[in-house]
Amino acid sequence: MKLPILAYGDPLLRKKATDINKDYPGLDNLIADMFETMYSAHGIGLAAPQIGLLIRLFIIDATPFSDDEEALKDFRKVFINAQITQEAGKKWIFNEGCLSIPDIREDVSRHPDISLSYLDENMQPHHQTFTGLAARVIQHEYDHIEGKLFTDKLSPLRKAMLKNRLESISKGFVKVDYKMKFPSVKKKR
Repeated sequence: MKLPILAYGDPLLRKKATDINKDYPGLDNLIADMFETMYSAHGIGLAAPQIGLLIRLFIIDATPFSDDEEALKDFRKVFINAQITQEAGKKWIFNEGCLSIPDIREDVSRHPDISLSYLDENMQPHHQTFTGLAARVIQHEYDHIEGKLFTDKLSPLRKAMLKNRLESISKGFVKVDYKMKFPSVKKKR
């Protein structure tokens, strides 16, 4: 089932998510719905807070980047209760976008290497190091479960320049081909 994605300005996107356990109701269906939602929105990652759930869960399918990095061929993963344990290397800039902030892409500086502890979809523990674009995509989605957005990493000047566009998104003045919930749009009765 395709789920609506929360738009910029929704207060839920600014809250830190909480851990879940193996008894979380409907987890398998939720993960399947998140992948369906992400694919229908042409994304490469989606975090539970983006669909209105304050839980530490995000999914990634970075396969579209496999032309740039061979290691990303079939890089489709589920991350539950993730914790970044280390960030390393000289930060590098890459242009990022977000399903919750459509039509805005900006250059963001991030570490090239991270170590991450997480559970997979079978609640099996992992501690892994990721590099390059995989590390970048994970950091972007990880930010969502920490209540952060990629726009937080922009300079104050750049944020000021985007202010009106971001407010327009929160009011629903953006054209997307996937379901969204806009915080400043009143429901019709």
